[in-house]
Amino acid sequence: MNLFSKFKETASSVLPVMAIVLFLGLTAAPLGALMIGKFIVGGILLIVGLTFFLLGVDIGIQPIGEQVGSALVKKRNLFLLLTVSFFIGFLVTIAEPDIQVFGDQIHNAISSVDKMQLVLMISLGVGIFIVIGLVRSVFQLPLKIVLLICYILLFLLTFFTSSVFQGIAFDSGGATTGPMTVPFILALGVGVCSVKANSKNDDSSENSFGLTGITSIGPITAVLVYGIYLKLSGRLAASESFEKIENAEEGFEVFLNLFPSVAKEAFFSILPLVVMLVIFQIFLLKLPPRKLMRIFIGLLWSFIGLTIFLVGVNGGFMSAGQKLGMILGQKSQEFGSLYKIILIITGFVLGAVVVCAEPAVWVLTEQVESLSGGTIKRKFMLIFLSIGAAIAIGLTMIRGIFGFNLMYIIVPGYVIALLLMIWCPETFTAIAFDSGGVASGPITSTFVLSFALGSNSGAGGTSDGFGVIALVAMTPLIAIQILGIIYNVKSKRIKKEVQVLNERNL
Repeated sequence: MNLFSKFKETASSVLPVMAIVLFLGLTAAPLGALMIGKFIVGGILLIVGLTFFLLGVDIGIQPIGEQVGSALVKKRNLFLLLTVSFFIGFLVTIAEPDIQVFGDQIHNAISSVDKMQLVLMISLGVGIFIVIGLVRSVFQLPLKIVLLICYILLFLLTFFTSSVFQGIAFDSGGATTGPMTVPFILALGVGVCSVKANSKNDDSSENSFGLTGITSIGPITAVLVYGIYLKLSGRLAASESFEKIENAEEGFEVFLNLFPSVAKEAFFSILPLVVMLVIFQIFLLKLPPRKLMRIFIGLLWSFIGLTIFLVGVNGGFMSAGQKLGMILGQKSQEFGSLYKIILIITGFVLGAVVVCAEPAVWVLTEQVESLSGGTIKRKFMLIFLSIGAAIAIGLTMIRGIFGFNLMYIIVPGYVIALLLMIWCPETFTAIAFDSGGVASGPITSTFVLSFALGSNSGAGGTSDGFGVIALVAMTPLIAIQILGIIYNVKSKRIKKEVQVLNERNL
């Protein structure tokens, strides 16, 4: 049981953000004693809940993916593998805590968006694109070509939906790849390597990269399609209550009041995984009772953690972020340049802190340092990613003040990322697109999005805060590929120097 290490990881993600909020809430943007108190309680519950949830993922949810993947590989049946992988991706995404929070925020901002419909569309996109990614891996299709085709089709869809839904769609891609979905995708990516149709001269380890990157395109595509449907049906309308601060006037009893409905929501999120485990146990896995019981205990921890997490997020954490952003946004309109600068600087600082605090980012940087043989240092990578995320959230604040379209940032960013594929080694391209969702973890999907929505609303916008997750998720696509190009240049230089030395010695 690695409960303490999970607590340490989660606390290191949340506490820096809490420190920034408390500093601003007591100085430039007074939140009031009640809101600050609820924010602290919400933050503590978020840390505890996420700790229990991640523990459940380790001992219950991730082993399901590993056991199912292993059993499917032994069947040597590609159709069965793809079919089951689709349903796993679909069901696991429904249970993703980031998606649950994301769905609530979208519904609060745009009343015509039904949360369950949105979650189902996102889950459908994940399931379909997991299958596409696995087919790519099985038939060894060039990753860069697949990514290029998928993104061209994706950007064509953006022309047919509203600007608000463009931001929501790209946000969904980053929000999907959270602490529940990623372990399953990685397990499937590794497992499929042993059932490839053409295994000769194949590097399984390299070909397993890229599945997460392809999968993250699925939610964006699905939400764009959903947005087109709402637009054509005439149902797309901004909510009149967008600027309302949820639970702002309620006291600490809000946490107890939220518990029944949140527990019910968490139960129905975890239930599909329980049903899936029972079905697989009967027809496929045949696990011994002790191992099966351990998995069920893990699912119970995940349910408890998800409930506590959602109570903390909805009870005080998100509302404090939204109110903080709204106060700074309003003051930037009332008092001009000084508060505009404070708002933009806050965005930059939040970006740098959030990326450095995400546990998944540390895993990614360790992976790249190992892959490059130490040529690319973790410290350098963290600095690079922090600058990128700081620019991403800072640009969101600037966009809220000046009101320009999100596509003015997204399109050039992805064009640069796609062009970099020409010079970047394929393994680094795969890692870059896999890591797109890594930087946008639970804090980005909860607090940062709420802060962006509040600040843009306070500055006179409506839904311009959407897109902040997308910008944070876009950063690694550029950063990791640039580092891959640097690594490639250094490697060639070292090889050339070694060759020259060998020729001299001869």
